[in-house]
Amino acid sequence: MSSLASSLRPWGAALAVLLALSACGDGEDGPVTPTPDAGSDLPAGDAGPDSGTDAGPRPSDPYADEVVSFTPGDGAGFGQDRFPTVVLGPPVGVGPDNGSLDVLSLGREGSITLRFTDVGVVDGPGVDLLVFENAFAQPGGGIFSETGVVSVSEDGITWHAFPCAARDADAGYPGCAGVRTVQANPANGVSATDPAVAGGDGFDLSTVGLSRARYIRITDSGANGYGGTSGGFDLDAVAVVNGEPLEGSTP
Repeated sequence: MSSLASSLRPWGAALAVLLALSACGDGEDGPVTPTPDAGSDLPAGDAGPDSGTDAGPRPSDPYADEVVSFTPGDGAGFGQDRFPTVVLGPPVGVGPDNGSLDVLSLGREGSITLRFTDVGVVDGPGVDLLVFENAFAQPGGGIFSETGVVSVSEDGITWHAFPCAARDADAGYPGCAGVRTVQANPANGVSATDPAVAGGDGFDLSTVGLSRARYIRITDSGANGYGGTSGGFDLDAVAVVNGEPLEGSTP
């Protein structure tokens, strides 16, 4: 059973409606434009964060700005009714004992690629990037984790993957995302860019030999639970810890 499905029991019957979503089709190049089909509840329209009426330039922020592609795997579906905004912007953590509902389930080996357009990641002291899932503490001890492999790129073409020991539970799944609980939430004032308090899983660009990155890809490890429509890694958000403003347009 996925972490999302496990953490949702207290919500009761209302949750069943949310979990009735089905997986969408393959991802596509460029910012995603979801198209409804017989097996999907995805909304039509521009997938970018500025869809609809042009409200002028967006203020710079440390969160992902665009979905470049999304390829759901078997067991995906949850969160697609709020895609792509559900994975853009800040994390919505609910503390160590609960899994957030503000997530997109990737499904077995599903993958999503995001782009930063105003603030890029740079290699600085310690953690440069945080990835937020919805891991939670289990009664009796331990964290229920669903792991994902994180890759980064400066140009969207050449990718560098962080080593992820997705089956090494005893060591705490070193190098994987989806391991630590999430405390940061716009409503509680906990900073999503401070690794000391935000929760989530931190990544240092120096680990993969990069000095900067504008793209991040998260891929379900294939070693998780995949029941229902909330299978696998459940992405909440990504945040830049060490960054710099990006000038001009991005590729």
